[in-house]
Amino acid sequence: MSRRAASALLASTLFASALVGCSADRGPAETPAPQASTPAPATTPPPQATASAPAIPAGNAPERTFAVGVRQLKLNRDGDRPLPVTVWYPAAGRAGGKPADSARAADGRFPVVMFSHGLGGRPDDYAALLTRWAAAGFVVAAPTFPHTSGGSDRNVLDVLNQPADVSYALTRVLALDGRAGDPLRGRLATDRVAAAGHSAGGVTTIGLFTAGRDDRLAAGIVFAGTGLGVGTAFAGTAAPQLFVHGEADEVVQYAAGKAVYDKVPWPKAMLSLPNGDHGRDLLRDDSSLRVVADTTIEFLRWTLYGDADAKGRIPTASADGNIATLDNRL
Repeated sequence: MSRRAASALLASTLFASALVGCSADRGPAETPAPQASTPAPATTPPPQATASAPAIPAGNAPERTFAVGVRQLKLNRDGDRPLPVTVWYPAAGRAGGKPADSARAADGRFPVVMFSHGLGGRPDDYAALLTRWAAAGFVVAAPTFPHTSGGSDRNVLDVLNQPADVSYALTRVLALDGRAGDPLRGRLATDRVAAAGHSAGGVTTIGLFTAGRDDRLAAGIVFAGTGLGVGTAFAGTAAPQLFVHGEADEVVQYAAGKAVYDKVPWPKAMLSLPNGDHGRDLLRDDSSLRVVADTTIEFLRWTLYGDADAKGRIPTASADGNIATLDNRL
């Protein structure tokens, strides 16, 4: 399939349902007419994926729960793609309560997770999940994309430019570890990075392991994603993947997500929620959120901290409440 045909198919698929619930928190929105977009420039095809075991260094994830700090970064790629980034991170102080603006970072070095929002969404829409990741010992950086976020022109074809946005933002975030005077100086485990995203952000995340492969990424989490536009030619060294999808998804059919999952050549698992929809139930309902949060945290503890015990806890976390099933090939 040509890039143009894939782009058109992506647009028609996503717009067919107006991407109702693409954001985890927002309700239905009016559907703008698709607008022309300049696709990302053609690049050399990525190297073929390596199906060998991932290089996960042995280690232990923190056992404590952290307070959470939050800050904003003002980034701009190429001068015409503003990318404000919300960063949640483990903070010093007592755990619990709301994230504290620019709080002092906790002692230690913490892995980084780049998160991509859905069409019409913003990072704050996912705060209930992302702050749990930060409290578990991860620095979570979430860009607000210029053409697919709430209040933008919602040009769905611009999703194809977003893997490069994430890679750019990742470079800038990791640079904070060496920046004199920055609150995160010396606090980032710059060699332990994952990507995650929901819906259109799931497409973005898949793209970071296929046509836009970022070799710094050691793992991925895809919420309600599809490979339309970015393909399923997974590339580079092995990077474990966790797919999370509601079987009652009204926007991106469960079968579409499962088809991409089946193409992943690396260690992988798929958390399926039989009653889960595209976003609101999948990521906001208390019982669903608990299972999704606990399962993804154990996955990140294993892939980024190298915590073998966390890997063993993934099936237990997924089975809590008997509301989800896990296809476990990790």
